[in-house]
Amino acid sequence: MITFHVNGTRHAVELSPDTPLLWLLRDHLKLTGTKFGCGEGLCGACTVHIDGRAQRSCITPIKDVQGKRITTIEGISTSHPVKKAWLAEEVSQCGYCQPGQVMSAVALLKQTPHPTDSDIDSAMSGNLCRCGTYGRIRRAIHTAATGGKGGKRS
Repeated sequence: MITFHVNGTRHAVELSPDTPLLWLLRDHLKLTGTKFGCGEGLCGACTVHIDGRAQRSCITPIKDVQGKRITTIEGISTSHPVKKAWLAEEVSQCGYCQPGQVMSAVALLKQTPHPTDSDIDSAMSGNLCRCGTYGRIRRAIHTAATGGKGGKRS
């Protein structure tokens, strides 16, 4: 039995300890906001927070989350500054990568409340966007960091 919290709710499951966290979230808990991209931890679409740190759920076996607190995109309030900035800066195109992008941005701002472009590029480098909205992502992170006063124009 593996026990953990997801978005503030305690869960206990009996699954193979090597089951990727992504599939536990999507298939068993029906939290489908976290996306499958590459299955190798390279694209960032599956990013969640584990005890406050951005991590790839597709390569995290559930045995590694025993007793931990997990936050998925569903656990980030619609009033969170990052989600508001994403809308204000019109970041999304296809939207597939956006849950992972938002999760990485939230973790970045928690650690570095006023990031430079270099900080943002470094923190977000593991999140791929096929639509190429990287400039808008950077602006949205600056917007969130400044409390909605607008992001730097890249």
